[in-house]
This record gives sequence, C-alpha cells and structure tokens, in this order.
Amino acid sequence: MAAELHSSVWILMAWIVGGIITLFGALSNAEVAGLLADTGGEFVYFKKIYNRFFAFIYGWTLFTVIQTATISSLAYVFAQSLNSIVPIPEIFPSLQHFTIGGVFFPFQDFGVKLTAILLITVLTALNISGLKSGAGVSKAIMFLVFAGLLVIVFFGLSSVSTKPVNFMNVSDLTSGAVTLSSFYTAMLAAFWAYQGWVSVGFIGGEVKNPTKNIPKGIVIGVFVVIFIYLLVNVTYLSLLSIPQLEQVHAAGNQIAAVEAVRSFWGTSGVLFMSLLILVTTLGCTNASILTGARPYYAMSRDRLFFQGIGHLNKANVPSNSLLWQGIWASVLVLSGTFDQLTDMIIFAVFIFYGATSLGVFILRRKMPDVYRPYKVWGYPVVPAIFILFCIGLFINTIATRPREAAIGMTLILSGIPVYLFLQRRYSKKENSN
Repeated sequence: MAAELHSSVWILMAWIVGGIITLFGALSNAEVAGLLADTGGEFVYFKKIYNRFFAFIYGWTLFTVIQTATISSLAYVFAQSLNSIVPIPEIFPSLQHFTIGGVFFPFQDFGVKLTAILLITVLTALNISGLKSGAGVSKAIMFLVFAGLLVIVFFGLSSVSTKPVNFMNVSDLTSGAVTLSSFYTAMLAAFWAYQGWVSVGFIGGEVKNPTKNIPKGIVIGVFVVIFIYLLVNVTYLSLLSIPQLEQVHAAGNQIAAVEAVRSFWGTSGVLFMSLLILVTTLGCTNASILTGARPYYAMSRDRLFFQGIGHLNKANVPSNSLLWQGIWASVLVLSGTFDQLTDMIIFAVFIFYGATSLGVFILRRKMPDVYRPYKVWGYPVVPAIFILFCIGLFINTIATRPREAAIGMTLILSGIPVYLFLQRRYSKKENSN
C-alpha cells in the first residue's frame, strides 16, 4: 500500500474505503444468505438466482482459485514466519531457478513451501476427524489473536514519542499524486485482508437459526474486522515512516508488522510478532479449510461435481471434499508467491461478489412476496454501488496485474469442459439405469 500510495493518509483511506465497499457487499450478501440459507453458500444462491451452469462455475472457481489459494497463501505466510524464528533448511537449492513457462518457480524456497504443505496436511486431517475439533481450535486461536493485537496497539501507541514525518498529512489528499488506478491496486491488499466474510454462508445448513444468524454474523463480523484493521494500521503508521514501509516492500522478505514492533521492543518484539503471525495464520488456515470444503460437498450432492466428493465419513463431515481441497491447495503452494496468490484470489472472487449483489435485484423481482429476515440497508443504492465497484476492480486488475488476471481467468474458464464432461457422464448413468 505504501509503495502504491506514498502517504499514511491515503493508506488509511484505502482501508476505510475498502472496508465500506466490503460492508456494502456483506450487506447485500446478508439479504441473499438470509433468504436462501443452506450449506454451500454462494453455490446454492447462484443455482437459485441464475442457473446450474453459473453455480458450477462459481464452485469450480472456489476450488481452483478462491478458497484453495486462500488456504495456500495463509499457509505460506505461516511457513515464512516460522522460518524467521527457526530457519528452515533449503531443499534442492540447485533447482531454485527451475521454471515452468517463466511464470512458476516450484522449487524456489522449497523448504518453506514444504512446511506450508505440511500445515495444510495436518489441519485437513484434523478437520476430517470432525467439525467440533476444527471449530474448537479456531475459537481458541481467535482469542489469542485478539489478545496479541491489543498488546501491540497498547504498547505501540504508548511508546510513540515523535510521529514520522508527514504522518496523517491531510494535504496529501489534494496533492494529486494518487491515481484512481493506484488506489484500486492498493485496495487489493485490503480486500485480501477483509476476505472471508462470505465463508459463514458455506456452512448455512449447520448453523442454528440460519436465516437470522447468518446475516447478523456477516454484518457484525465485518464491522469488528474493519475497526481492528484501522486501529492496528494507525499503530503501524505511527511507528514507521512511509519510506521505511516502502523499503520493507522492496526487500521482499520482510513484514511491516514485524518491523513496527521491532521499533519499540527490539529482538524480543520480533519474536513476539512472528509468533503472533504464526498463531493468526494457523487460525485463518484452519477456518478456511473448515468452511471451504462444504460447497464442493453441496455440488456433488446436486450432481454438479465428482460423485465421491459428496461422501460423508463417520464423523459426518465431507472427508473426500476436504482431502481434494487439501491436495489442490498444496499444488498451489508450489505454483507461486504470496502476492501472486492473493491478487489472483481478489480478481476472481469479486466477479462472484458482484453476481451475488446483482442477485438482490433479481430475487426482489422473482420472489417479491417471500419473507426476508434481513433486507439490505440502502437498497437499491448500496448493492448498485458495490456492483459498479466490482466491475471497476475487474478492469483495473487486468490492466495492472495482467499475469494474475490471466491465470485466474484460465482457471475459471477451465471449468467449462469439466461441466460438459460431468453432464455427459451423469446423463449416461441415468440412461443406463
């Protein structure tokens, strides 16, 4: 964000605008989720709003890009943070420059990547063992993360004696140095940080009183997360100057949060922050694995995915769905860097976020008299603004991140032949019976 915007005021503006846009999307999603609550989330919604083909394309994109790349990127950061505490030995260093098409470097930082794959494997096995154990781990980690963030904010803000030069310089807003395109690009990072609010809809069939609790959980959760990110980033920006943050970005192997804590706690602060990142990414990876496999299960149950994915084990969880999700997430770890993965996620996911918000308008016309436990605030302006923003982000990402956009679109469109294959396969089975 600092490298794109060069201003603490603009960075916080990116967090605020990104949070507001996310909230608009969450409010729109909450109406649809309350009306159509069921296990599978957006997959179920798209099937009822549009058709089976569009629902499949979403589920396929979730499997090939959105959810699995989220798991991969989180596990990658976990491994990098572990490496800063306990150096992970290099494996196959002679193959570091081996490349596939000049885009993928599977053996670069291979020791770190194998550690990330090991984390995905362990957490997948934990969630296959049963939903309660996975949810319990997430809850315990969440409390540790909250406590750690509060400690950073308290000690960080109380230790600041002099603010960095140009800290919160309001005149930056009118300087003309920031373009709409650079602001959009900077917000990709904020959107990845906010990403995850939609996941509660994936387990709609397992939530008590889903028509009320899902909308409430989405809206309250997004408000809490926006507040936390703003508070933490004000702390970081009061400790590090913009040139320092740009140097962290240029280094490629540093983390801004670690450098911020280093400024007031030294080496012990680095250890504390690295441990907190470990805990944070462990919790997020576990939560993403826990919720992510449900849509594939719903798709298989509806004959829109491979049949074995719909199998439930003795613990009553979709074990095959979790297993294949873990395998593909591990492949994605080998395929790219953290930035490649996260930019690709946001590009792909906002296509479908926009489609969900458009669904608010469609459902109000198709089902005008059906009871809605929650109606989106500010209709029709709020969902319309969010849809327009999604279109802008789609176009801007193609212009500024063409590689990530191309990979994302290739994986999305690869679902078309898979859909045709599955339809032909299921049709043959029906005819033979």
